[in-house]
Amino acid sequence: MGESQADKAFSAPEAPEHVTTPDRLARELAAEQVHVDRVYAQLEIDTASARQIEREGRSRYLSDRADFLREEHGTALFERDAFSFQAARRLASLDAEHEGLVFGRIDLTDGEARHIGRLGVRDDDYEPLVIDWRAPAAEPFYRATANNPLEVIRRRVLRTRGEKVVGIEDDLLDSSHATTLPIIGEGALMAALTRARGPQMRDIVATIQSEQDKAIRAPYQGVTIITGGPGTGKTVVALHRAAYLLYTNRKRLEKGGVLVVGPSALFMNYIERVLPSLGEDSVTLRSIGSLAIDTLGFVAERNDSAAAAAIKGSPRMLTLLRRVVSEPLVDDLAQPLRATVKGDVLILDRTRLQRIRRDVLATHQLNRGRPAAEHAILNALWHRFDTGGSRPPDLDRDQFDDLVQSQAGYRMFLNAWWPVVTPRQALGRLGDRDLLDALASDLLNDQERDVLAASYEHVDLSVPDRLAGAQFTVSDIALLDELATLVGRAPAEPDDEPDVFVEGGEIQELVTMADWLRDERSTDEDDDEPVDTFAHVLVDEAQDITPMQWRMVRRRGPQASWTLVGDLAQSSWPDVHETGAAIRDLVGTAPSRSFELRINYRSPAEVFELAGQVITHAFPEASLPRAVRHTGVDPELLQVPRDRWVDEVHTLVDRLAGEVEGTIGIIVPPSLIARLHHLPARHPARSRLAVLTPLQSKGLEYDAVVVVSPDDIVTETSGGERVLYVALTRPTQRLVTIDLIDRFTTGDSQAAWRESLG
Repeated sequence: MGESQADKAFSAPEAPEHVTTPDRLARELAAEQVHVDRVYAQLEIDTASARQIEREGRSRYLSDRADFLREEHGTALFERDAFSFQAARRLASLDAEHEGLVFGRIDLTDGEARHIGRLGVRDDDYEPLVIDWRAPAAEPFYRATANNPLEVIRRRVLRTRGEKVVGIEDDLLDSSHATTLPIIGEGALMAALTRARGPQMRDIVATIQSEQDKAIRAPYQGVTIITGGPGTGKTVVALHRAAYLLYTNRKRLEKGGVLVVGPSALFMNYIERVLPSLGEDSVTLRSIGSLAIDTLGFVAERNDSAAAAAIKGSPRMLTLLRRVVSEPLVDDLAQPLRATVKGDVLILDRTRLQRIRRDVLATHQLNRGRPAAEHAILNALWHRFDTGGSRPPDLDRDQFDDLVQSQAGYRMFLNAWWPVVTPRQALGRLGDRDLLDALASDLLNDQERDVLAASYEHVDLSVPDRLAGAQFTVSDIALLDELATLVGRAPAEPDDEPDVFVEGGEIQELVTMADWLRDERSTDEDDDEPVDTFAHVLVDEAQDITPMQWRMVRRRGPQASWTLVGDLAQSSWPDVHETGAAIRDLVGTAPSRSFELRINYRSPAEVFELAGQVITHAFPEASLPRAVRHTGVDPELLQVPRDRWVDEVHTLVDRLAGEVEGTIGIIVPPSLIARLHHLPARHPARSRLAVLTPLQSKGLEYDAVVVVSPDDIVTETSGGERVLYVALTRPTQRLVTIDLIDRFTTGDSQAAWRESLG
């Protein structure tokens, strides 16, 4: 039955296109669900096809090594291997976790709609159902703005749970072309910012902003520097850059590898999900304390005191380490070397021996230099014997060497004077205060030598390498890596075991093209350095890398391109200008480009106002980003008696667990953290809690943060107020600080804080 004019006059008018109504939202969700269902159906087809190719590849050319492969089989083998490899690669991508496989859409002025996702998917006609987010065709999704829409009318972000579309957020970028396109939601970025944080970092492919996208898609050559204050997205932008570079420069970077270096194991666990979720699994993630696992075989997670970290990171340590390597392990070598040949006593005094040692170490690693050192000693002894006038005419040089080397005293001397030394042995010697005084009196003052020696007093060299990490600190890893370079690997022990061959086996194995073409000639790999090297190195929190750590990092990328991410205002290294100089030295004359991110998406404006006062008071040249979010809740600045602070933290955690949905971080000075180690295990909200030091909190974020004893954080942590600034900028919603006082006093804590900051 038709609708009368009167009915029409009194019916509710149609809502404007920019107003989200339940019916309109339901229609749009349903339409997007149809497309997402089609994508997952195609994904199942592609997966089945890849599995079939993989099975066919494995079924061909199985051999028990008893048959003979003729040369004409080579082409078939190569093609089989190539197809199998590509099928396995595709299968790995298709089998990966694809939460939010399709996350975006752009509607263009020519009527085209492009769906954006984590990997490209095409239908049977090879038409794109989803465009890979790294592809050039996806750039407008990130680059388009209202000022420069790039022919994009509407940008849509899809929020999914599994394979179901549960939310839509739209941005209208070009209203002049918007005809009947509905606009849903409040805008993707702000919606993402208000959601609670989880225990791992989420990728931001759906909410990357224009200034971030420029850094992500910058050329790979040379050095790319990404700077910005807390909450600007530096880390996640850098990780997306790694994924983008692998996509656009795959042949070069996948073969050479990409290394991502972060400040701590906790941080690496936090970010480890991001790159796999973007479709990349050929990236190596290492914290600065695990970077030298290739040379050392162990990692370290413990941090030094501020005083010890400042000493160990200093370039003065390079001179000291070289002196340690040059100094014989035993002190009783003041006596000269004596050798008796045919009744003639030959002597090399300490001065001559020191000269030989210095000359050999100038061109050899310690553990590889013993043959050269012994050759130099024998030359010096022969010279004295030959010029002394008592050499029998029938004694040639080879016989002379045999006579000297056969003497027990000579062998004992040589073993004591030039033993095989491990990096752990060399570094542990710094716990000897007498030796340290002899080697470092011109490098370190008395107090510094006390601090350094004390840090190595309890090193036990009998502990196996795999357990040695507990004895050393993160700062020690760079020193041990330096020593590994100075001493070199120990010469390989001779292998007297015969090769074992098994004949007549019934086991079938896959013969690859590599097997067929392998050069079976033996090669000497002893001269190869054990350091893993990479084609691209990404260093996060680069402002914290010490001069000695920079040497360790650079060994992993001697020919690499670089992405450096950091903010000098958050540096834990005492001399920020020294840090800046180290980065400039790394850049050198290579092509370089810098991007500064200026918008703080993480911190509420109320929290960042307080943090900004702290850092500008201590570091006036800090570049502060603009906080774009407001919660309407000011930070709580509490004063608590020193003997009651643990109880106060328990009370706060109980309250905050009911006020925020996500994670809660409790940041505590190193001297106090042991008092709270039990909390995450016992509290009802334990899965949401983290107790950590200020340095461990770098790069992390929590919905609510409790900062315990800011004064102690400043005095106990290298970097002082700059590290306190880091702690204060971790929350996304709520911040509470607890000042510890010896006697409870009343008063306005917040006013006192602001007054103390000037």
